[in-house]
Amino acid sequence: MVDSIPYRPARRPPDEVLETLRDLYQAMNSRRSVRSFSPDPVPREAIEQAIRIAGTAPSGAHRQPWHFVAISSADLKAKLRVAVEETEREYLEIAPWLIVVFRRDYDYDKDGLRSKNYYMTESCGIAVGFLLAALHLAGLAALTHTPAPMTFLRDLLGRPENEKPFLLIPVGYPAEDCTVPNLRRKPLEEIAEFR
Repeated sequence: MVDSIPYRPARRPPDEVLETLRDLYQAMNSRRSVRSFSPDPVPREAIEQAIRIAGTAPSGAHRQPWHFVAISSADLKAKLRVAVEETEREYLEIAPWLIVVFRRDYDYDKDGLRSKNYYMTESCGIAVGFLLAALHLAGLAALTHTPAPMTFLRDLLGRPENEKPFLLIPVGYPAEDCTVPNLRRKPLEEIAEFR
């Protein structure tokens, strides 16, 4: 049986709920994926806090089937750059941090037996969403990148075979001359319906 604690978040009045969500939408609607990073350093503690926030995401059976490897080492970034395709090389070394997200397909229990994880892909996707939101709200830029194939990341970073690379995320401040496509997001009526 799972130990339970009371959960009673403060109930806000409807107008405050709407104002909070409208403000959050405005903030998140300005988020863009960036391929042009500044080499300016980002404190390790900022990355730690963003990963802590990602770790609060819901997960199947609360198994938290993810592992984050945050890389700032120039040597390791150079090795990683060499292993990915030519067009993606530059920002992998310029961005002050690379976060590799691994999906943990199973764990081991205290007796060394496999212990199944549930909804690993969905859980990791939600955690990455929390991570990207946290980074953006802190004023940092990021890019979700999936080099193909990605298995080299497990070997390069010495991760166990029960983990599979999920995403590679360069993180930093956008470069001074950074530009992004002027994209239009689908309006609410194209992405949702209310019955």
